[in-house]
Amino acid sequence: MTEQPETVNTHDEAAPSAGTTGDTRPRMPLGIRLFLAYGAVILVGIALSMRTVVDQAATMPISPIGVVVMILLAYTIFTMTLVIQRKQAGFGLALVLASLVIPGVLLLAISPVHPATPFFLAAFGLLLFRGLLRPDVRTYLSES
Repeated sequence: MTEQPETVNTHDEAAPSAGTTGDTRPRMPLGIRLFLAYGAVILVGIALSMRTVVDQAATMPISPIGVVVMILLAYTIFTMTLVIQRKQAGFGLALVLASLVIPGVLLLAISPVHPATPFFLAAFGLLLFRGLLRPDVRTYLSES
């Protein structure tokens, strides 16, 4: 039986960090992170409303709410994909998707929810727009 040398694993060598791979991409700005969280909330809302859409599809093949939900689903996924890929086109689409906060605030203002809820959504909308309109977001979304 031949003896094989043992491989010694030393932890003295510095592990390569993410910044040393030659990739000099900037960190994701907070506005982009907030937008992606907002997009995830929209996708969760769409997922929760799918039961209603499917129930209506049993009675009529094309329902108005089904069309609206499918358009919102496609638009949200497409916009989030462009933003994750750092494409310039994602900036304008992200602003349009973020503008859906405005009717949400108005809808919550007339609905029977806690009176502070519209104010929280309005504050979130202001943070979202403020974050998306920062110059570092424009430089982050720079790929053509």
